[in-house]
Amino acid sequence: MAYLLRSLILLMVLAVLLTASLAHGYITMEFSHIQIAIPTFLYTIFAQAFVMFYFIGVSRLVNNIQMILKSENNLPELFENPPEDLTPYVKKVDRFVHEADLAKRQTIPWTMLMLILGMIAFLLGGAHDTNMVEKTTHSGVVYGFLAAMLIGFFRQWWFLGKAHLLLRKVKTLFDIPDGQM
Repeated sequence: MAYLLRSLILLMVLAVLLTASLAHGYITMEFSHIQIAIPTFLYTIFAQAFVMFYFIGVSRLVNNIQMILKSENNLPELFENPPEDLTPYVKKVDRFVHEADLAKRQTIPWTMLMLILGMIAFLLGGAHDTNMVEKTTHSGVVYGFLAAMLIGFFRQWWFLGKAHLLLRKVKTLFDIPDGQM
């Protein structure tokens, strides 16, 4: 799943860079940057929603496992034959919870910033098109969006890899099949 999400956000960055290149006139196409910006921003919302819910889901899974281990209820959900001493499992899962929460805290704010700045830039683009705001206002917000997108892209890329490895560790520890969350 992490590889799919990495592909989605890479395609998002390429689409946004294509839109910015069209706006600056570096590239010419039969479509204007406005015509490309509409599907690009819709795709950005789609890709960022997927990434955000991936990190929320990984964190939720690990927190649920921690809750099962600490309450010692429903242990058959994790083990065929529950061990007597759960201490090593609890220690590992506590570390997993920290890693999952860290990944979520490090990526979701960038996702939200990207979406908010992108939405404002998109709306200001329409306002500029109808001569309600200056071009510099629209451009300034777009540059802010580009900066947030690039920083967020690299953070998401890094933490998608970390979350993927974390899921592998969790699934290995509890013998969870690959196709199951």
